[in-house]
Amino acid sequence: QLLESGGGLVQAGGSLRLSCAASERTFSTYAVAWFRRGPGKEREFVAAISWSGNSTLYADSVKGRFTISRDNTKNTGYLQMTSLKPEDTAVYYCAADLVVPRPQSAREYDIWGQGTQVTVSL
Repeated sequence: QLLESGGGLVQAGGSLRLSCAASERTFSTYAVAWFRRGPGKEREFVAAISWSGNSTLYADSVKGRFTISRDNTKNTGYLQMTSLKPEDTAVYYCAADLVVPRPQSAREYDIWGQGTQVTVSL
């Protein structure tokens, strides 16, 4: 139900924009988040956005570099990543759910994409 795209290989300092396309119109009522899992690491929260787009939340590690957004007319969420660092290398997943009391917790989300690989080289 969620399909990520936009990953790839980029040099440190570069930018990428990830997309998360939903197949259902009800996407506009869902909160959306991005998580990532780096090599040998646990899955971690990256950013979240409310259904309206009026509220966003970021992990400290990406604050000021990443921007989460959404376009409900296109049933799509986005993660704009700038000033990328090698430690941002990971598989990035988008997730969505109706009610998300704790946006940073992966357990709050029932709908997940398959992930897209982001690799940042030196």
